[in-house]
Amino acid sequence: MLTKYIFTFNIKYVIMYFVFLYPSEVYSLLKILYVSDLDGTLLDPSPKITPRTAETLNFLIAKGMEFTFATARSIYSAVPITSALDINVPCILMNGVSIYDIRNERYIKNEFIAPEDSAEILRIFRKHGIHCFMYRIEKECLISYYSELATKKMQSFAEVRKHEYKKPFVQCRLEDHADENTVYITTMGKYDDLLPVKLEAEKLPGVDIAFYLDVYDDSWYLEIFSHKASKANALRFLRENYGFDKVVAFGDNLNDLPMFEQADTKIAVGNARDEVKAAADIVIGTNDNDGVAEYLAGENSVI
Repeated sequence: MLTKYIFTFNIKYVIMYFVFLYPSEVYSLLKILYVSDLDGTLLDPSPKITPRTAETLNFLIAKGMEFTFATARSIYSAVPITSALDINVPCILMNGVSIYDIRNERYIKNEFIAPEDSAEILRIFRKHGIHCFMYRIEKECLISYYSELATKKMQSFAEVRKHEYKKPFVQCRLEDHADENTVYITTMGKYDDLLPVKLEAEKLPGVDIAFYLDVYDDSWYLEIFSHKASKANALRFLRENYGFDKVVAFGDNLNDLPMFEQADTKIAVGNARDEVKAAADIVIGTNDNDGVAEYLAGENSVI
């Protein structure tokens, strides 16, 4: 009995010694993907990547950790706002519509809305008197179309993205451009105004919907995309095509719940909505205290 105990004790310390000397080899034994939402999760409230988060994640990535993000943002804001990070796995954009390889500057995968579904979605928006943005990807270029910037929220949304992120916007009759290249239809506003659109659009079998409160103000976002696109489906694609054995996901908002469905370990930041905390395996620090980075630093303290 004593001999067995000594053997087990010694093996434990041999493994710890191996982890300390060869961290990258340990990562390769079990291929783990760490994926984080951005706004409200990895970004601080300003929003930005803090120096502490950048330093911690880049150190771990250099040691072999595989890390990416999943966001509702498009390429135009997501890539610049995470430029301090050495992201080494393709990222998930627009709630799973696109998978983008930052290092090689190319789309890996896009999910398009069927033209007949786009036409019906636009009809529903018109019926309820709500204006929207429609995104198309053609020849690797994402362009946002709109008919009218009808609210102050739409105006500020467009202005920030045009001037800070150089995102192209085109004013037009949306129906004239709702073709096979359409990927995303979105708007923002008051819950009661957008709910009727959401309830009618979600009846379409060819689309999926994200409807959630903005983390920066009291506006709600309504985002409509192909039923093949979601953070869950995009995460499944990364797992299957890049050979990950395990996925650890971090989130804070309702649009992160589909991602949790595909994660082996679900982690909510301390500032997350109650619904997200309830679905999580672990609740960590808040995004204004580098919650994700601090958790990863603690989990990988031997590295």
